[in-house]
Amino acid sequence: MDERWLLLGAGLLLGTLVSLLIASLLGQRRLARLQHEQQARLDARIDKLGQKLAEYQQSNIRMGEELLSLREKLGQLENRQQRVEQQDVQGMPYNQASRLVQMGASTDDLMQACGLSRSEAELMLKLHGQRD
Repeated sequence: MDERWLLLGAGLLLGTLVSLLIASLLGQRRLARLQHEQQARLDARIDKLGQKLAEYQQSNIRMGEELLSLREKLGQLENRQQRVEQQDVQGMPYNQASRLVQMGASTDDLMQACGLSRSEAELMLKLHGQRD
């Protein structure tokens, strides 16, 4: 009888060990499947982030190209402004004289304020309808 109990106990122990082994293997398979799913989600996320990064890089490249274009246009505008200012400086005494005439300046006022000769000052007064 003792032998039977011993065999029964050994059988139960062996059955329990086999059950634990099967449960462990099933758990490992489930864990492996979960890890695989998680890795797939991470890979998909990495791909999306890579696409966004590529989009940002392209956007930065386009902005850089736009900045270069704007810088070139700004240089052209600065050159044009300098040319206009240089032209305006040459006509400035006459522009100033015209404004002074409209404000009622005399020939002597124009000569002093604008550096015009008497004949230029008189001409400005005649052009704008006033006489000295």
